[in-house]
Amino acid sequence: MRNLKATDVPDLVRILEATGAFSEEEVGVAVELLGIVLNDHSQQDYEVAVAEVAGRVAGYVLFGPVPLTQGNFDLYWIAVDPTTQGHGIGQKLMSHVEEQARARGGRLVCLETSSQGNYQRTRRFYEQAGYVEESRIRDFYKPGDDRLTYVKRFTSREER
Repeated sequence: MRNLKATDVPDLVRILEATGAFSEEEVGVAVELLGIVLNDHSQQDYEVAVAEVAGRVAGYVLFGPVPLTQGNFDLYWIAVDPTTQGHGIGQKLMSHVEEQARARGGRLVCLETSSQGNYQRTRRFYEQAGYVEESRIRDFYKPGDDRLTYVKRFTSREER
């Protein structure tokens, strides 16, 4: 894992497009957020970790603390090059986010995804990583496309 460099952006765009999971508009938002991380050094909302395999960019994750909360983190984007999927890179990226959250007193990590069928593999990946569906807002993105929020807690409710 390493920090984002400006020279990573073309590779990350290629990866985002190659996954087939993101629309053109979503790729545009992802690139905009990468630009914020690279160009606004005073911002504290987003962090990026980049994974490499054999010296090539293999994926990334964008995450950050949720403002005005105590110990909550959001995982905003995660993408792994399809040619390297299934080799644990996504798991390493998720673990990195969780380690960073825990190191800062994080209580939970949240992420959002779509209910659409083409996101089934993504939802299974999150579930295998220990995330559970916490909420569903029906027809959020468009009619028939619900927003699902997945959460991984680091402390149980009984401990509070």
